[in-house]
Amino acid sequence: MKLLRLNALAPDFQLPKTAVTIGNFDGVHLGHQAMVSQLKELAAQHSLKTAVMIFEPQPLEFFKGYEAPPRISSLREKVEYLTELGVDYIVVAKFDNAFRSLSAEEFADLLKTKLNTQSLVLGEDHHFGKNRQGNSEFLRNYGFHVTDLNNVEVSGERVSSTLIRQTLQAGDLAHAAKLLGRPYSITGRVQYGDQIGRTIDFPTINVRLNRHRPCLHGIYGVEVQCETQSLTDKVQNECPDKTGIAGYAPGALYGAGHVGTRPAIAQAHPEWRLEVHFPDVSANLYGLLMRVTFLNYLHGEKNYPSLEALKTGIDDDVEKLLEFRQDHPQFPF
Repeated sequence: MKLLRLNALAPDFQLPKTAVTIGNFDGVHLGHQAMVSQLKELAAQHSLKTAVMIFEPQPLEFFKGYEAPPRISSLREKVEYLTELGVDYIVVAKFDNAFRSLSAEEFADLLKTKLNTQSLVLGEDHHFGKNRQGNSEFLRNYGFHVTDLNNVEVSGERVSSTLIRQTLQAGDLAHAAKLLGRPYSITGRVQYGDQIGRTIDFPTINVRLNRHRPCLHGIYGVEVQCETQSLTDKVQNECPDKTGIAGYAPGALYGAGHVGTRPAIAQAHPEWRLEVHFPDVSANLYGLLMRVTFLNYLHGEKNYPSLEALKTGIDDDVEKLLEFRQDHPQFPF
């Protein structure tokens, strides 16, 4: 896979002839996976390379800022999932004033001259260009071969990023996993926080979210894997007496995850955090790239009246999540 950055004024790429699909690909869910599968099949039939064009920021983030729908996947996560699907090129288009101002014809010109596009695979009701002027029929008239892909359904529901956001926000992690084709996870590096957890005997790792807002909000049972090494080996090497609770995957740890703005903590500027507490673990994990997989929703974020009440609440949460791990010796999905 080759990652390319594109803006409206960029010089032409020297790409071989390509088959292209276009979209936000937020979540890279079953519908997106069907599009990529069709793209690869079409490319193989016509001796083309495959390319997926995504937008950064996502258009609604450009237009609405913080009021845009929360992201399912960061850019890093999208690239990772698309790479796993075996595409040849991932084209990250910079969505800015210049890009949003492209007419339908200018956008079609960009596909032809910059990406050497021959064929396209598009989802239903795909529109593009300034004021959404362009569609599949416009591209056919321009000269492209266009395949319109029908929506994918699961249990009678159309799979979409909107539905997955709603499902995650409702805490239905099992159904979200069916729509995504995998359990939901967030990947980010462990960064320094304010270390309040240590003062109440519940130290946490603070995982960078890399998005305006997450789709989740509350307390969860999570499995955490380090993307560069075995997390269990790392912990055991640093403190053999505090190795924590094993996750389901080799080298993973199980813990209590919190996603929210921490209303119980006095803050001048509240911000979204993803924090994980590992019971009975002592190790320096700063800077490591972690994948946090969400397994069990416990409850929403609570505004405790004091740090002492917060400590009691966390203690109760951890006990319940440990019971979940004990009651589910096999992966729950």
